[in-house]
Amino acid sequence: MTTTAARIDGKRVAADLKAGLAVRVKALNEAGIEPGLGTILVGDDPGSHSYVAGKHRDCAEVGIASIRIELPASASQAEIEAAVQRLNDDPACTGFIVQLPLPPHVDTHRVLELIDPDKDADGLHPTNLGKLVLGTPAPLPCTPRGIIELLRQHDVPITGQRFCVIGCGLTVGRPLGLMLTRPTEHATVTLCNIETRDVAAHARASDVIVAAAGVAHLVKPDWVSPGATVLSVGITRTIEGILGDVDPNVDVVAGKMTGATGGVGPMTRAMLLTNIVEIAEQQLAAREAIVGAPA
Repeated sequence: MTTTAARIDGKRVAADLKAGLAVRVKALNEAGIEPGLGTILVGDDPGSHSYVAGKHRDCAEVGIASIRIELPASASQAEIEAAVQRLNDDPACTGFIVQLPLPPHVDTHRVLELIDPDKDADGLHPTNLGKLVLGTPAPLPCTPRGIIELLRQHDVPITGQRFCVIGCGLTVGRPLGLMLTRPTEHATVTLCNIETRDVAAHARASDVIVAAAGVAHLVKPDWVSPGATVLSVGITRTIEGILGDVDPNVDVVAGKMTGATGGVGPMTRAMLLTNIVEIAEQQLAAREAIVGAPA
């Protein structure tokens, strides 16, 4: 008999998270703090524009203020760096992101390094990635954090499980590997890249597959062990619409899986808001500690 994998619903989990964040934002407002998310968007990529617009809609839902900087694709390195410094210096900006990818002529690493680590809403500043390696508190990369929360909310075991992460990018694969191997998770992780031999074999040997390569329908049904959990993270935009990294026919083999949309994407945005609220709460705690300190 043909079976269909249970759908992992990122929209539902993200909605629940945002409802909780709205309550926390209200408490911050009552204490005199208005969290603000800043975004820097360079160029005319439709996907980036859509994604940033979604982030600001999310902000409006939970009561977080929005600060938007948009620059043309021709913007110089100096102009982009000036935008970063503007948000670093803006007291209304609790934290911010630089939407990736940046145009080819831009030194992306230099831009990210200029972000104030305390305002790093994406968790991608070298200082915060270093803290992730060390296991010390810092803003966490949004997509990996969203993936882990999505698994927890759908009762997918993590500790002791075998994960195959396909794709070693800065925003998903590499930080996800670090997060899954923390003492709080203790998963066993195989990170596959473009030079990995027989990726399918690594996938079949895994309990959870995270496909973040940006290759449409890369993961086929025969890559998946029966009952495994499969998350489609990478997307490819085509004239037919958005295609995920996982072939839809995988649902006859997998136990649980996400679709090309409505899975990890909403969780990424929810975790961005979570990082902003946590930064604001830390600022409030620091202020109260100063006020309560003996003279």
